[in-house]
Amino acid sequence: MSSDRTQSTDDDHCVVPFRRRAGATTGAHGWFSRKRDATPGAPSVEGLAKYEGGERQDDYRHRMMVNLAALIFTLLLATAGAWLAMKVADMRKSQDCFLSGRRNCTPIDVRAIER
Repeated sequence: MSSDRTQSTDDDHCVVPFRRRAGATTGAHGWFSRKRDATPGAPSVEGLAKYEGGERQDDYRHRMMVNLAALIFTLLLATAGAWLAMKVADMRKSQDCFLSGRRNCTPIDVRAIER
């Protein structure tokens, strides 16, 4: 390591002054206030009336049925995922047993053989 890096000079730490642009306003809102002042009387956001949905009746029963169907689908999906994870873990355990050279790795149902 060189000794130049360990010594700090005043040239390493200088403050760069920024100039203000012409026409910049100072205020709490900065450029937002200039944009709003450019068109007085115009709404700040246009076209939100189409998202209000004031003309339609709220069908509470239909909405609750859709929510119930989504809940049931989510629960079935979570149950299937848990079952699949358990099966994969059982198969991995059996495969590890077989690959280690042991015998009798899987349980044998004696009643099924007697039939």
